[in-house]
Amino acid sequence: MSPGEAPAPGLLAVDLGLRSGLALFGQDGRLRWYRSQNFGSHSRLKRAVPAVLHAAGPLVWLVLEGGGPIAEVWEREAARRALPVLRVSAQDWRARLLYAREQRSGGLAKDAADGLARRVIEWSGAPRPTSLRHDAAEAVLLGLWAALEVGWLAQVPPEVRR
Repeated sequence: MSPGEAPAPGLLAVDLGLRSGLALFGQDGRLRWYRSQNFGSHSRLKRAVPAVLHAAGPLVWLVLEGGGPIAEVWEREAARRALPVLRVSAQDWRARLLYAREQRSGGLAKDAADGLARRVIEWSGAPRPTSLRHDAAEAVLLGLWAALEVGWLAQVPPEVRR
């Protein structure tokens, strides 16, 4: 991107919680950045969500894994911005990206998600993590699932596939 050029719109994937995983994907289906963010309390989350969405740059999708009051905070801010929201459960994206044997327990799924997320990070050319929290890893995979779902990727890239 050259100076003065606006960034291309992206998709923000959020593994919901007071400690949330965040992953931003470009329309080429590649991960731009990812992180874990501890909001600490519901009131701090409510104050932080507008800034998180603003900092992510122009967005065309917000993808949320989970529900409840935390999801409602994100959805209200998205509605205020006329930003479409995809809300899914972990089972939705796991069924498409993980083997059945990797989904037998939450622990197995989190371990498998870590390895697969590291391949997405490598394929995307994003900075390698020194440590990768499970919420950030799951946000990366949620974003990959969403890139497939909205048509930004036709299939899981061969470099990421196992």
